[in-house]
Amino acid sequence: MTIPETSLLLLGLGGSMLLFIRIMMAVRNPWDMSLKKRSGCESGASKTIGDRELQEDEYGITETEDGIMAVLADGMGKQFGGKIAARTVVQVFLDMFEDKNTFYNPQYSFRRAFQGANREILNQLEENQGSASVAAVMVKERKLYYSTVGNVKVAVYRNQELVPVTSGHTISMLAKQKYKEGKLTRQEAVSLLDHHRLYNYVGQDGFRDVEFFDTPISLYGGEYVLLMTDGLYETVRWKDIEDCLEVEGSSQEKAFAIIELVNKSQKEEKDNAAAVVLQIR
Repeated sequence: MTIPETSLLLLGLGGSMLLFIRIMMAVRNPWDMSLKKRSGCESGASKTIGDRELQEDEYGITETEDGIMAVLADGMGKQFGGKIAARTVVQVFLDMFEDKNTFYNPQYSFRRAFQGANREILNQLEENQGSASVAAVMVKERKLYYSTVGNVKVAVYRNQELVPVTSGHTISMLAKQKYKEGKLTRQEAVSLLDHHRLYNYVGQDGFRDVEFFDTPISLYGGEYVLLMTDGLYETVRWKDIEDCLEVEGSSQEKAFAIIELVNKSQKEEKDNAAAVVLQIR
């Protein structure tokens, strides 16, 4: 075989390989797009450090053909303890929800993820060195499943109104609950309404209480599901958040706009703030 013939053969083989790669990419891309269509969601997320020295808010989003899961963690602790705790929570949730079987039993899967995150934090950190408030949501077949520990809020925006669907685990919320149950007098409950200290979070030996959905919330398309840390909802007016969700734009653009409200706020000593936005298609 002459040198020109060898060159032609090599060029032919190279062209065949390029054609094969293009065909494989063409086969794969439609499958990837179908995952996006089946989930029925568009997601976006953003955060700001505020006036703190460390960013202790972390979020994660994972999507399969069975649905989408988003988690938001607000870390608390000494030195880097809060940051480590929040990252640990998010990683545990992402690892667990990569398995599509977790989408078949949302409450059981959420409980396992919270227990696993709590256990992993205790394994990594000394006692009381780091903990986190956490909220997680799952959207599957236009149903919203949610769970929370601590004070990260979940809210749904539709009909131009942002409605919180979680209560949280602060002393003030506990006082309201106990008053309704008749275990506190009105005067005792009122005296505790300004206490925003947490009584429940992941990263403690006695952890067991998770706030779950009673029944999943039906979604009809056009709604937004919003997860937010207290650094956001205690800094920014609720109406301003609603205005950001109402204007045209992608979920990512809306997440940026909501966090920019915190950055522009004149409030002193601003906390970390984070938001995850899911738009229901």
